[in-house]
Amino acid sequence: MTLDNISLSDSELELSKTIEDLLVARNLRGMAQVQPHLKAGYCMRAAKAMLAAVERNTVVFIGTGFPVVDTFETDGPPGAISLYRAIEACGGTPYICCGAPLSGAIVEDYRVIELAVGEDCEQQQHQEAQAILAQYEPGLVISIERPGKAADGGYYNMRGESISPRSACFDEIMQLCQCTTLAIGDGGNEIGMGKVQDALSELNIVPAATSCDELIVADVSNWGGHALVALLGYLRQEDLLAGFDNVAVLQYLSERGSVDGVTRENTLTEDSLDSAEGAKLLYALRKHCGFA
Repeated sequence: MTLDNISLSDSELELSKTIEDLLVARNLRGMAQVQPHLKAGYCMRAAKAMLAAVERNTVVFIGTGFPVVDTFETDGPPGAISLYRAIEACGGTPYICCGAPLSGAIVEDYRVIELAVGEDCEQQQHQEAQAILAQYEPGLVISIERPGKAADGGYYNMRGESISPRSACFDEIMQLCQCTTLAIGDGGNEIGMGKVQDALSELNIVPAATSCDELIVADVSNWGGHALVALLGYLRQEDLLAGFDNVAVLQYLSERGSVDGVTRENTLTEDSLDSAEGAKLLYALRKHCGFA
């Protein structure tokens, strides 16, 4: 399913395609090969879905947090924080959905819904999701760099190693919610990649099977989150990325134990890329949207 009922003007489609190409320009993990399997305009359609949600002042779930060893990686949470701040600034009520230790690391500064970690019983995962959805009734659900269940029900990292004992389940929330679902990923093993499963066969990964309504692929998942914020700002004629300090957010997470998902080191990097690369990407997004 896609958000085909959302119409785009020629200029909106052109801007979306420009940003979609920008997000996969480095092709670090094969997302440039996956992109043609998505209907062009996916970034703008996703941004319009976000706009509709914030205009209704609805609750928005943002699932993130990819386990690395005994902590969480730097890709995902910064993009989630970017989305959180933008959604809140526009009138929505965001919640970051994640498992420990990320949940405990950020709970003092953000609304957090903690998900159980290491629960391999599908019935219990199902019950947890049902309870959370009944309590909060989200109007939009976004997943950014969350491990997605593979066909065998397990979770795997980019090396093909099982991370099921350290993973929380956000898949059930994505599948059971009665609202639009957006997903952002950069490697094929994240929630949402089930939408392009046939395109993942040539990648050296255990692919995720969980799908979504609209998928955004990027070289770094954080960048996909920033892209949606930039486009939401474009639609509102408001520079929602103007105050986002990429280094400060990475520093905030580093002080709470984050590690780079590629190097597994506590550095201010995103998938081994220096923070300056993220800053350049943020500037490019703002420029394309007419804010820089």
